[in-house]
Amino acid sequence: MAFHVEGLVAIVVFYLAILAVGIWAAWKTKNTGSEGDRSEAIIVGGRDIGLLVGGFTMTATWVGGGYINGTAEAVYVPDYGLAWAQAPIGYSLSLILGGLFFAKPMRSKGYVTMLDPFQQLYGKRMGGLLFIPALMGEMFWAAAIFSALGATISVIIDINVNISVIISALIAIMYTLVGGLYSVAYTDVVQLFCIFLGLWISVPFAMSHPAVADIGLTAVHQVYQAPWLGSINSLDVYTWLDNFFLLTLGGIPWQAYFQRVLSSSSATYAQVLSLLAAFGCLVMAIPAVLIGAIGASTAWNQTEYGVPDPKSKKEADMILPIVLQYLCPVYISFFGLGAVSAAVMSSADSSILSASSMFVRNIYQLSFRQNASDREIVWVMRTTVLLFGASATAMALLTSSVYGLWYLSSDLVYIIIFPQLLCVLFIKGTNTYGAIAGYLFGLVLRITGGEPYLYLQPLIYYPGWYQDDNNIYIQRFPFKTLAMLTSFFTNVVVSYLAKYLFESGTLPPKLDFLDAVVARYSREHMDKATLVKSDNIVLNELAPVNPRHSLTLSSTFTNKEAFNYVDSSPELSNAEDN
Repeated sequence: MAFHVEGLVAIVVFYLAILAVGIWAAWKTKNTGSEGDRSEAIIVGGRDIGLLVGGFTMTATWVGGGYINGTAEAVYVPDYGLAWAQAPIGYSLSLILGGLFFAKPMRSKGYVTMLDPFQQLYGKRMGGLLFIPALMGEMFWAAAIFSALGATISVIIDINVNISVIISALIAIMYTLVGGLYSVAYTDVVQLFCIFLGLWISVPFAMSHPAVADIGLTAVHQVYQAPWLGSINSLDVYTWLDNFFLLTLGGIPWQAYFQRVLSSSSATYAQVLSLLAAFGCLVMAIPAVLIGAIGASTAWNQTEYGVPDPKSKKEADMILPIVLQYLCPVYISFFGLGAVSAAVMSSADSSILSASSMFVRNIYQLSFRQNASDREIVWVMRTTVLLFGASATAMALLTSSVYGLWYLSSDLVYIIIFPQLLCVLFIKGTNTYGAIAGYLFGLVLRITGGEPYLYLQPLIYYPGWYQDDNNIYIQRFPFKTLAMLTSFFTNVVVSYLAKYLFESGTLPPKLDFLDAVVARYSREHMDKATLVKSDNIVLNELAPVNPRHSLTLSSTFTNKEAFNYVDSSPELSNAEDN
């Protein structure tokens, strides 16, 4: 394939436009509010992200390179088809559930990151443990979407995959570095528009190519391959359900999602933008589904691609750029390439910022450097943006299947963080002992179930397992959901058991080494007063956000609701009376 100068020019122009928007948003951040609030402006945008920008940025965060390329890949592959393209429905439902049940309690309490409630209830050490799967999830996610971009660019303009991934990562890291959430949010608006326009322009041209059969016919009849609607065999029903629950419930406890929830100007806005993003995810999946169907309806021997078809060449994961390249005019394929590039950066920048926010806020500041200045926090965040961005880029160069890595990125979040989030928000009385036990049980059950994409052989063989042609063990049993449920119930049972043993006197107070039951005011527990900031959080969700003021770190976080909760807690009242 020849090197396409026009395509390279189009990509450069697009990247420069995105970078310009990001720098403008960074300038807006610098000139908004006081300098003392700079670190919070980077993380949650000063909590004044409106409904329109918030809806766009949350939609663009989910509609990434993995989302678009992965959906097209699933529809195209004969053994799967549309029936197995679960991401559009799964992630849309996760946004709906997040908006209905999780957005309001998180935003109303004024947390800064997703890990704040864990450190508030379970202590600093447990917050550090939960940071590990949260970080790995963000890194896997970013690596998957960078990989999607490398595949796309290398197919259409025939440049080295490594170069395309590295340059794209540098652009995303650059504007995230200087502008934080403001840059990410405003570039998301531009990128989402480009994704929508670019893919929808490409679809009619690809569909009208002479080598493409009627996709309505190929949906239910075998023409060049099995029907692209796909089917679910009875033996695979439990696997389908396991993956579906993983995407739906595992799509909720992500910092990228809660960062937008917590940046909303009110709790009601946080709920509404979640529902808007759910609708946006469904709409944006339609052209990806159609492109996958077009790929399944094409006689590839009648195109310049030739034989064998992409599936036989093991290029099914690149079906979207292949369709753009061989079934669309040159200028249309370049425009579609810009759309996919937009999809990648709109998710990659969010993941990098999310990982950096959690590290700086919950590990560096609250655990080690509570007296750090705002300037120090800002520079530590910029350093971690560089480090995490470089790590995601390195992993992107080692991926093989976009959709597989995409599933893998949700595993740890689904099994470990989601049940912990349920407990910390909705189950009263859980404590650090239960959280650690649930964490360990879920992790052990997940690892012992094996992982085909990492060639990790299982130690526990659940009913229905089989060995494929590559001697890899596949589990049909929904062991991921089993691990998640085990983690949840272990947390609840162990928490109440520990509370009973200590309060009944069965165990002496000195054995409460985590200070989770007896010593409620231990240093290990984060004082609720250190987690939120009352001068820019109005708990009345309909009230406007008050202007921010420069404060010293000792008075940076205040939550009157937290103090009221402590004063009204029956357990604490009894302890004080005693």
